[in-house]
Amino acid sequence: MLGVSEVLAGAVPGGRSHVVAVGDQVVDAVPAWLERAVIERLGTSDKPFLIANILVVSGLLGAILGILAARRFVLGAFGLAFMAGVGAAASSADPQAGTAAAVVVGIVSAAAGIATLWLLLGAAGRAAASAVPASVPAKPLPRAIPGRKTADRHRFLILAGGAVVLAGLGAWGGRLLASSERINDIRKRISLPRPAKAAPPPPRGADLQIPRLTALFTPNGRFYRIDTALVVPQVDPADWSLHVKGRVDRPFALTYDELMAMPQIEADITLTCVSNRVGGDLISNARWQGVPLVDLLDRARPRYDATQIVGRSVDGFTAGFPTVQALEQRQSMVAVAMNGEPLPTSHGFPARLVVPGLYGYVSATKWLSTIELTRLEDFDGYWIPRGWAKEGPIKTQSRIDVPATSKIAAGRQTIAGVAWAPTRGIDRVEVRIDDGRWQGATLATALAVTTWRQWFLRWNAEPGKHVISVRATDGTGETQTAEWSPPEPNGATGYHTIEVTVT
Repeated sequence: MLGVSEVLAGAVPGGRSHVVAVGDQVVDAVPAWLERAVIERLGTSDKPFLIANILVVSGLLGAILGILAARRFVLGAFGLAFMAGVGAAASSADPQAGTAAAVVVGIVSAAAGIATLWLLLGAAGRAAASAVPASVPAKPLPRAIPGRKTADRHRFLILAGGAVVLAGLGAWGGRLLASSERINDIRKRISLPRPAKAAPPPPRGADLQIPRLTALFTPNGRFYRIDTALVVPQVDPADWSLHVKGRVDRPFALTYDELMAMPQIEADITLTCVSNRVGGDLISNARWQGVPLVDLLDRARPRYDATQIVGRSVDGFTAGFPTVQALEQRQSMVAVAMNGEPLPTSHGFPARLVVPGLYGYVSATKWLSTIELTRLEDFDGYWIPRGWAKEGPIKTQSRIDVPATSKIAAGRQTIAGVAWAPTRGIDRVEVRIDDGRWQGATLATALAVTTWRQWFLRWNAEPGKHVISVRATDGTGETQTAEWSPPEPNGATGYHTIEVTVT
């Protein structure tokens, strides 16, 4: 049943995988504390973990329905139809799917599952009947015929094995049909326009190039990804449009070509997830290109009470932030490119929001479909009812990357890392060894106030166990707090501290 549903989901226009659709509903329904715990512990592995659990539960339900059907077929058939109905209902609730397609996929996959169950039970019954000893009365089961026992068992095993293979091929075929290859081919053919305001080349000394130190720019393939999409939306730019509406005097819509024709800017901006723990890696830096958000707002003419900008994704995700943030931070944009190439599908192709200084959960809407102007009190984005703060300014933080191992040799060693306070910049980084005094680290040349900044300190490491801590001071003169707090509700705080053994 699931194999057929995967094939149809990829083949039928507007189709949607039942497994993924149910997974999306699970993500929306689980308690906020559980969702936070999974993201914090599993990071980017949270989505495969959920899909695997759905498949395991489906398998267990299939086994139970098989047992029930062996006693009374209608129970198994009804159970399969109910499961297909749940999948269809979840699919129809998905903004990316069509109701008609969801119904078609549900009916055909249920029929396939029920037919397979009927055939398997029939084959199992014949195999069981042929195994009855001759001494057993032929009523209610037929007497065994010499040689039939093995043949019927083989027939059952072939049928069961064939069902497994077909289900696997169906799932593989469905994933192939819904794969991103076609969209990637479209991406590769896109020629990016020259930005009207290009970012300057990185200044000398901005990248210290110390081994194991985080690079100044994060390659697209290694840029962190945290979002609610179990499967990356595949959006054809030919069918896509961006709507700007809400509390504006001039709502409008743009096609992809119209958006690409508008004057664009480049900006170096560091993004980080609010779930990032102290010293965590849910943070990356890129050179973004796109249309300034303020230009779109000027065209729409927001009303005086439009105090919030809400980004809506094609998959239903929403995030909202104060309108003043877009007006004050001129690098805020509807991004179409990342590190010199069109946005990867996993990072929001064809367009996404990038707003410096704000955690992604309130600003970084991927696969953007709508920009809606509202009042702050009128709407809460996806994560706000789940316990996260309404506003999410990024806190001043720092991280130790080097030493990258817990054991190092005695002698001259380098301690190095990155510090960030987007929109405020980093003015000072200090390192403490054990309970000694805070020592000023050498800072790399600043790339931009909207990005992280590398730093290093030379250390004469003496044998023994040592504790190394780091703290940063931003451009406003505020030093990050030593008080530890978890990521929820508005970002983690505390000094990043590591322990090393010097031999």
